[in-house]
Amino acid sequence: MKAPLTRSQLAAVVAGNALEFYDFLIFGFFAIQIGQAFFPQDDPTASLLMTLAVFGAGFLTRPLGGLVLGRLADRLGRKPVMLFTFALMGFSIAGLALTPAHASIGMAAPVLALVFRLAQGFALGGELGPTTAYLMEAAPAHRRGLYVSLQNATQYAAVLGVGLVGTLLTSLMPEDAFAAWGWRLAMLLGALVIPFAYRLRRRLPETLHTEREAERGARQPPLLLAALALVTIAAATISNYCLNYAAIYVQHVLDQSPQTASIVTLLGGLTAMAGSLLGGWLSDRLGRKPVMLLAAGAILVLGVPCYLVMLALPALPVLAASVMLLSLFIGMYPPALLTNITEGFPVLQRARAVGFLYALAVAVFGGSAQYVATWLIAATGSALAPAWYMSGAMLLGVLSLLAMRETAPVRRRG
Repeated sequence: MKAPLTRSQLAAVVAGNALEFYDFLIFGFFAIQIGQAFFPQDDPTASLLMTLAVFGAGFLTRPLGGLVLGRLADRLGRKPVMLFTFALMGFSIAGLALTPAHASIGMAAPVLALVFRLAQGFALGGELGPTTAYLMEAAPAHRRGLYVSLQNATQYAAVLGVGLVGTLLTSLMPEDAFAAWGWRLAMLLGALVIPFAYRLRRRLPETLHTEREAERGARQPPLLLAALALVTIAAATISNYCLNYAAIYVQHVLDQSPQTASIVTLLGGLTAMAGSLLGGWLSDRLGRKPVMLLAAGAILVLGVPCYLVMLALPALPVLAASVMLLSLFIGMYPPALLTNITEGFPVLQRARAVGFLYALAVAVFGGSAQYVATWLIAATGSALAPAWYMSGAMLLGVLSLLAMRETAPVRRRG
């Protein structure tokens, strides 16, 4: 019988995912200051675009990390790869935060920033597959969905962390000091968790060999499952990044204040975090497919109406209620999906398949979602374009879900 993981061990496993989203949002939050440090230009827009290009470069190495490190996790074990990815992640985040400005070392500054960003993307790409496989394999059979849901819940917890850190630093520091080193402090604060979580990860038991011995039953053909998984993960990714786009949409399209956008984003993040835990818990009781279809169907049906309501009545209570309703189901969908996909692959293909497919979907569809949403509004002249984009992606996701097999080993009723 498996010994249950302690709360500190669970926290150590999901810390990498939390750190990923913390850094993702910190980089975007402080993109202007980072651009001024590494890419000084006469044109502030050119500086910002170069910063965002380096940020986007991290997406390019994520599929490679998912494939290479996932393969190692399937051969050597989950634990050693989880230790490596976390160490590389910490090295790259700290390296980026400590890289001297262009004024001090010239062109070496943007080159180092790019190298650290590529290394970070490689580490993050290799993080999700092994950790998701580990959480599922370490969990009791009737709590697999709940354990995997911690991956998604920590993403939204990181959103709250960024909001708190960003608000605190910008309110306490003078603008020039913040531009010079305040953003570095925010990154280093995120990196502080690394030595503590790394130490806890070293004490984790390995799950690969025990899970391999327990593997039983017929499975969906791996190539078919991979194709279905890619479509469904892409749908989840587009929906999630369209949700992240809400802050821009509320200001840029609905002409509301940054404060309103911040409140809406905060409430949406809290709701999505609760939805993640709810989705994982329900998938253990009802099965993966019912929860996936419920959440995906709700996103498909509610997306356009919620945007219509926001356009018609752009007041804070209406905006918050609309975003929170979508956030609930957008949060519920991924935990059941990731658990189903992870359970569906054989043990010796699990980490690489899940890691690569997730990283590929995020690189292609997540990295472009906000750009596509903005472009669609400009190209069509319709403020509903992001909702139609999200709904179209989710329609393909629902059709793929119907072809997936149920993988839940235990269904509890009552």
